[in-house]
Amino acid sequence: MSGTTAAGPGAPGIVCAFAVTRTPPDAAALAAARGHEEGGPLRLVRAGGLCLVVQDVPAALFDQEALTERLNRPGDLERCARAHHRGVEAAAGRGPVVPLPMATLYRGDPTAARAVTDRREALEALLDRLRDRTEWAVKVHAAEAPPEPASEAGAQAGTGTGAGGRAYLSRVSARRRDRQGAHDRALAEAEAVDAELRRYAVAATRHRPQSERLTGHRAPQLLNVAYLVEDARRAAFTGALARIAAARRPAVRIDASGPWIPYSFARWDEDPRSGPEAPAAPDREEVRS
Repeated sequence: MSGTTAAGPGAPGIVCAFAVTRTPPDAAALAAARGHEEGGPLRLVRAGGLCLVVQDVPAALFDQEALTERLNRPGDLERCARAHHRGVEAAAGRGPVVPLPMATLYRGDPTAARAVTDRREALEALLDRLRDRTEWAVKVHAAEAPPEPASEAGAQAGTGTGAGGRAYLSRVSARRRDRQGAHDRALAEAEAVDAELRRYAVAATRHRPQSERLTGHRAPQLLNVAYLVEDARRAAFTGALARIAAARRPAVRIDASGPWIPYSFARWDEDPRSGPEAPAAPDREEVRS
């Protein structure tokens, strides 16, 4: 279950696995859900006390070579990601799930069941940890600075080594200090946002900030954090988000979304009992955004 275990060329079919659960989803809901368009209906593979939601998919499209080629095409990658998420959502109909990495493939039901059985202790611990908890995503960007005036941007062309040149270099140095100061203030505000939200979360994990190409913003993304939140404390967490949004934080812009299935905290290849969990904070007033 540590990645892609694909059948070789010529194999009659491959089993694509989406998620592990101990509470089987409703049969009608599972039958109505869609996984990969090219595959059969979603179904269950039982492994001891656990269930694996899977789909039979054609080897011609999902063997190692074909899948690698497809995932290198942005359109196919997006379709595979959406299909995988639909399968995980279907598995989560009645209880916590451990989402598996996208394109987790096996050579049939016995291989899939054995992969679950071999990791049963870790999977059981993860399911216990994720029960009645969801993920919230918060991204903090630096505020976009106004564009530099064209007159300043082009001033260097006419400068020499005299007083005019020294004045220009002084302005350049001042702008550089201003930019660094603005960046430091933005980082401090981003860290303050993270520290406040962690008070209401069971755990938090930082992802790599996304590039400007992905975010569509000229200003850099400073923090990309996922928070694991108890369902019973959701109002407290969203209240903290509302207070943060209402507070004047001119150096940053904050985007939040959720609740999500806790993908960021479902690392089956790590022992979920080994990491410290953030202490819970006392309840505050509830403010809904």
